[in-house]
This record gives sequence, structure tokens and C-alpha cells, in this order.
Amino acid sequence: MQADRRVLFFGDSFAAGVGDPTGLGWVGRVVAAAHAAGLPLTAYDLGVRGDTTLDVAARWQAETAARTRAVDASHGVVLSFGSNDMTEQGRRLRVAPGLAVRTLGRLLDLAEASGCGVFIVGPPPVGERDQDERIRELSSQFAHVATHRRIAFVDTAKALGASAVWTAEAAANDGSHPAAGGYAQLAELVLAGGWLDWLAAMPGVAST
Repeated sequence: MQADRRVLFFGDSFAAGVGDPTGLGWVGRVVAAAHAAGLPLTAYDLGVRGDTTLDVAARWQAETAARTRAVDASHGVVLSFGSNDMTEQGRRLRVAPGLAVRTLGRLLDLAEASGCGVFIVGPPPVGERDQDERIRELSSQFAHVATHRRIAFVDTAKALGASAVWTAEAAANDGSHPAAGGYAQLAELVLAGGWLDWLAAMPGVAST
């Protein structure tokens, strides 16, 4: 009998693994690492290309409810968004930083009220200098919110922005999304950021 752990990964194209020819992305890699560590789970990759913080906040409750109806199942959510927020459209950002931070806070309030554990993976860079600078600043603000609430947060913007593998693969691809090597590096950041410890602490209920 195994613990019925269900983990929902909410995010954008990076959560969906766009550009990875192996189809694993970083989500598939950290899920595989969990199984290898003796922490089996049911994983739902709910990354949607182009989604912002507001988009995820608008859909996460309904999508979570649909996948956690079983009374005996423990569950958690992994949140990874923000890169698209910092995209300029018509001289305006898609989501202002302050609004993105407040929305994250409200989402965390709702998750806490529902007893749902949360793990946050910060927004990765997209290969555009000014936008990447905004992404790094937003990631720092997200990290402050997470630290204040004692929620695990993994900063990816700085490390991946300095990664030769990530930048080279993204440049050879569509300019923003890496291939397998870049996603493997992102997965390593998540693992180093306490992913397995967070998963192990999630209460599991034995089921058939």
C-alpha cells in the first residue's frame, strides 16, 4: 500500500516543459526523482503556455478540486509563474509587480485555509535583458512573501540567467525556452531547494 500523494503543478510554459524534446521538462524530472527516493506521487502538470499570475489564480481552485475529490488523498500544489507578468504589451506590463505579489499572497491565503501545502518555484529568465531584470526583481518580491509565510521558495532567475547551458539552448530554440539541458538544471535547483523534504513532510494516507 502506498501513500496517495497528489501534487498539482501550476504555471506557464516553463512548467509545461515547452522546448524539451524529451517531454520531461523540470516537472517530469523532479517527479522521477521523488519516485526514485521512495516518495511516490500522482503528479498533474497544469502548466499553460502564456499564463500569468492572475491566470493561474483564476483557475487553480477549480482545477485542484477536480483532482483531489478522494477523501483519503493528501495533496499539495507547486506554483511557478511570473515570467509572463513582466512582458510588455502596448507599453504596459501584462501584470504590474504589485498586483502579482498581492495575488500570490491571496492565493497562499486560500491554500492555507484549505489545508493545502505549497511549494513555490520562482520565474525563470526569458532571454530579453530588460524583462529578465524585471523577472529577477519580481522573483525577489515573491521570495519575500514566501519567507514571511515560511513557504519553500526556489529562486531560478539568477542562476539560470547566468547559465551557459540555459541561455545557449534557449537561443538555439525560440529565444526563451531551453531544451533538455536547461530543464535539467532547473530541476536540480528545485531538488536543491528542498523538494524531497517538502514532499516527505506531506501527510500521506495509505490506499490501495
